[in-house]
Amino acid sequence: MVSRVTTVAFQGIDAVPVDVQVQVGPGSVVFNIVGLADKAVAESRERVRSALIASGMSLPAKRITVNLAPADLPKEGSHYDLPIALGLMAAMGAIPADKLLDYVVVGELALDGTIASVAGALPAAIGANALERGLICPADCGSEAAWASSEMDILAPRSLIQLANHFKGTQVLARPRAGLRPPVEGLPDMSEVRGQESARRALEVAAAGGHNLLMVGPPGAGKSMLAARLPSILPPLTPKELLEVSMISSLAGELADGRLSDRRPFRAPHHSASMAALVGGGIKARPGEVSLAHNGVLFLDELPEFNPQALDSLRQPLENGETVIARANHRVTYPARIQLIAAMNPCRCGHAGEPGHTCARGPRCAADYQARISGPFLDRVDLTIQVPAVTARDLIRPGISESSASIAQRVAVARQLQAERYQTLGVSARCNAQAGARLVEQVAKPDEAGMTLLGDAADALALSARGYHRVLKLARTLADLDGRPEVGRPHIAEALAYRGTIANRANAA
Repeated sequence: MVSRVTTVAFQGIDAVPVDVQVQVGPGSVVFNIVGLADKAVAESRERVRSALIASGMSLPAKRITVNLAPADLPKEGSHYDLPIALGLMAAMGAIPADKLLDYVVVGELALDGTIASVAGALPAAIGANALERGLICPADCGSEAAWASSEMDILAPRSLIQLANHFKGTQVLARPRAGLRPPVEGLPDMSEVRGQESARRALEVAAAGGHNLLMVGPPGAGKSMLAARLPSILPPLTPKELLEVSMISSLAGELADGRLSDRRPFRAPHHSASMAALVGGGIKARPGEVSLAHNGVLFLDELPEFNPQALDSLRQPLENGETVIARANHRVTYPARIQLIAAMNPCRCGHAGEPGHTCARGPRCAADYQARISGPFLDRVDLTIQVPAVTARDLIRPGISESSASIAQRVAVARQLQAERYQTLGVSARCNAQAGARLVEQVAKPDEAGMTLLGDAADALALSARGYHRVLKLARTLADLDGRPEVGRPHIAEALAYRGTIANRANAA
């Protein structure tokens, strides 16, 4: 007799159905698992055996064969424990085999028969819903799985005994409720920033349009402080964005208690991070920091200290909004539509360009330090600003700076204008930074005076085609903040002021 249970294998954020076929028949006493399984799946034999014994059952003294089909699809992870165990229980007659046909099953087994949480419960639930089936998952994953659909059947037992009793009718498992983390209180506020009016303005513009921002300034000027306060002025995630972000976090095992949050991700990896850590990879092709920051912010502090090859690996995600991890046996694509915020010193000592400062190495110190960042990477940055050092007089000056709440209101209004504009045009872009070249020429066409200024500046600044379109996107955002339907000369002028090389910014100081 062959019993069947459906589970899933993960390819990126997609859940691919896997048919778990369990056969108990005559022959030598052996327990084999076939179907291109990795080490974690192969070890499930001992976990399943111990869990069944702890639950009052034992494996029959027969030949047991478990086939994971399709056989040429790599199977990775510990979530195959529960479907294998349920297939064995059905083959032994401990639970009705026909009832398992209505569910997709994921879960890891402990030796005492309890069901431990696994990564990827939300993508598995969405995949099960697409197959028009229910989901059986660990109790700790039930609250995240419930977000897939309010109508699908979800069972979230804590042990094999609970699940067996549910199918026998002696115990009823209640459907888990979708969990949402409470709003985070005490976020860093923009009112705590003294001075730096130009940097505050640039941060608001970047938040309003989802633009990439590079801050250049000496140590202690407040670059990291400003970046840490960006989440407080960004709008919350939309329901669609919430599911996208949560699916990636679920695969990475970073959903606390299975509850979702509508706060945009803010990832700040250390500058020693490898290429695989940033873009994803490893043996199991896990998502990297750029994918974990999807629909949120990736903050790179001390930008030139990152490995240049690791930085250049971000060029594709910044341009296309996705990262592709190619391996010999499979190819995985993760979404990575991020807003890049970077900070750096103008040179290794950090004080190049400051009045009265002289460096023993001269201009070469700054040139060598800035050369660690490639031109194509910088070409993908929309705003480059100088953040000067804050003086003691700025700190003791009376008055309170504008709070994050009031800035967030203006950002929300601008984002709403953009969302309505692109929805009317029938495109998938949600903010100006995501608009394609042809689309931005349509929605950000300057007036006659603005076009003349842009033409002159394109020659003077030697703008690339990408740089030209990024200036238009930035000008469109500035017009949205002003509530203007048309992009004018002042918007083009301010957008061009944010454009330039690091060296020019440092020398201007």
